[in-house]
Amino acid sequence: MRERGSYLKKHTEALVKDVGIETACTLTGRSKATLGRYYSAADEHSDRFMPVDAVAALEAEASYPHVTGALAEMRGITMSYEKSEPNSQGGVNSDVIKLSQRFALLMAEYNQSIEDGVISVNEAKRLLQETTALQKVLIEMKMHLEANE
Repeated sequence: MRERGSYLKKHTEALVKDVGIETACTLTGRSKATLGRYYSAADEHSDRFMPVDAVAALEAEASYPHVTGALAEMRGITMSYEKSEPNSQGGVNSDVIKLSQRFALLMAEYNQSIEDGVISVNEAKRLLQETTALQKVLIEMKMHLEANE
């Protein structure tokens, strides 16, 4: 656990430095000293970690999701990072339209890929890209639905 804690603390420090200490204080509502304790290597702070809400607030402003990336790496999960902003316009209705469009693109790509009875490596990559795009629309739709609860 000690190694994991050290690893998380290093990425927490990178996150705070990415957004800047003053901005981090403003975004999290915590003092410089408190933020410093979250990434301190000192034994008395070894069990202190930044709360998830603070990480989320900082990562929204950071150039890269440092802590989320570290957590994914610790679990052996590959993270796909795209800097584009999620679709906040519209809502569930526009998400349903995008979902049907993306699904149609996926099916068209699949239909084209199986024409010769074999899915090549390049065709598989294109199918994966369409599947990932469809997944992103589903995630946006889920976020819109959860916001309406």
